[in-house]
Amino acid sequence: MNKGALLVNLGSPDSPTPKDVKRYLGEFLMDKFVIDMPYIPRALLVKGIILNTRPKKSAANYQKIWWEEGSPLVVLSKRMHNKVALQSKIPVALAMRYGNPSILAGLQELHHQGVDEVILLPLYPQHAMATTVTILEKAKELQQKHFPTMKLTSLPAFYNRPDYIASVANTIRGKFEFDHLLFSYHGIPERHILKSDVTHSHCKIDGSCCQTPSMAHEFCYRHQCYETTKAVTKALGLKEDQYSTSFQSRLGRAAWLQPYTTDTVQRLAEQGVKRLVVITPAFVADCLETLEEIGMEAKEQFLSLGGESFVNVPCLNDNDDWCEVISSWINDFSQT
Repeated sequence: MNKGALLVNLGSPDSPTPKDVKRYLGEFLMDKFVIDMPYIPRALLVKGIILNTRPKKSAANYQKIWWEEGSPLVVLSKRMHNKVALQSKIPVALAMRYGNPSILAGLQELHHQGVDEVILLPLYPQHAMATTVTILEKAKELQQKHFPTMKLTSLPAFYNRPDYIASVANTIRGKFEFDHLLFSYHGIPERHILKSDVTHSHCKIDGSCCQTPSMAHEFCYRHQCYETTKAVTKALGLKEDQYSTSFQSRLGRAAWLQPYTTDTVQRLAEQGVKRLVVITPAFVADCLETLEEIGMEAKEQFLSLGGESFVNVPCLNDNDDWCEVISSWINDFSQT
């Protein structure tokens, strides 16, 4: 079989205008793996409330971080893709789960190159319903409809792969002086953790279950976030009092993973931390959540509370060592 690889990231609006942001949010929030409720109440919430109130505010936030070349997430993903493609032994395409370039366009690109076996690489280190699962399900749906003879496989969550951990550690090592290092991961509703528990009994979100060995950890976002923090801080030689883990980007009134990043930033400032460095390992490319939510909002919050130095560590983006890592994974697949 002729093999190929499809890199898939989250996506972005086509422009930072309310119209394009509304279209993007509609596709994103109507995904049953993002807002996991039955279609009718989901549609009432998204189309009846959120899309009538949020696009204008979100567009203003996108305008703060938009580049002349376009969306930072898309631009950085394309740069990364170009480097990876040059180092890979098989065709490599790039797609976004929402927006453009679409997963369908990516599969079509590979199909036109004669590819009939595709490895999907969701560009999310940790497994979650709203990231990994929705990519795999959408790709499977499109494959069955448009490319019935194409075979799909996927790369499992890579949160604990030594080469990935080394790349993350390299974004920090020797670059910054800090009193505290905060690992801020994208938040998800607690119910997503419980729904992902294949044992149906292990996950309690009680502070201990993530440390107790279980087959549930293969799909547990919370466990994998804490394992990422543990591996990176071990690589950096940090002590436990030198770092924290938190979760950002809440939506709605449901219980989300805690501690929240906003609360953690406040606590650290009140404890006298003056030099704070924040890293966001749930993302491999800088985007609204890293550039605006952390790089602007969290920075302003920390400095207003008496902090003196705040650094938002860039994501892996198109760093050479990271691109080499992805290429090596693809090349390993090409030889199987």
